[in-house]
Amino acid sequence: MQELGEIFGLAIGLIVSADENLLEIIFLSLRVSLSAVLISCLMGMPLGAMLGMTRFRGHAAVLVLLNALMGLPPVVVGLVVYMLLSNAGPMGWLQLLYTPTAMIIAQTILITPIVAALTRQVIESLHSEYAEQFRSMCVSARTAVATLLWDARVSLLTVALAGFGRAIAEVGAVMIVGGNIIHLTRVMTTAIALETSKGNLDLALALGIVLFLLALGINAVVMSLRSDTTRYGYA
Repeated sequence: MQELGEIFGLAIGLIVSADENLLEIIFLSLRVSLSAVLISCLMGMPLGAMLGMTRFRGHAAVLVLLNALMGLPPVVVGLVVYMLLSNAGPMGWLQLLYTPTAMIIAQTILITPIVAALTRQVIESLHSEYAEQFRSMCVSARTAVATLLWDARVSLLTVALAGFGRAIAEVGAVMIVGGNIIHLTRVMTTAIALETSKGNLDLALALGIVLFLLALGINAVVMSLRSDTTRYGYA
């Protein structure tokens, strides 16, 4: 077995030399995760805003369900999406199984409840400040949602970053629906698992370093945004 120092040196060499296979895996990971986050924000933020603004019969039950969905086991989501997209499933005719699209669908299902729940918390707090003014001006629900989402944009950016961090680190669901196919559906997390099992520790470590740096960067941005929010009094 290679010495740890030698493996680490080879991993750094792959990153510095911009190894073609390494870049391909990284770019696919970013493409899938960013697409899933964008879709999740488009669906989850308006939903979270409506839940934060309104009260209706069964509101508490909906919140309990939403919070429960935040902890969805990735392998269960992967299994459900697999069954839907397989040839025997209701959406099998789309031929999406083992494609990046299937991976985006699985990640979107996992991230949307997180985005919606965190957005609800932000908007619920902000709405209490605006509620009286909205009522006096007879503002429509659509306009109120748009106003609150815009005013809370800094905080909602941290919500989106939290969703991205969850997506980029996902392995179970994307492994099931993507199949970890080289040059097609192999992303960083699935590649790390495969290369480690094959003994290719230099490539696995290189991918692990990149993944760690991404996670570090995301957390740094989130902390910076939260600091600015507190300092300047933004939502």
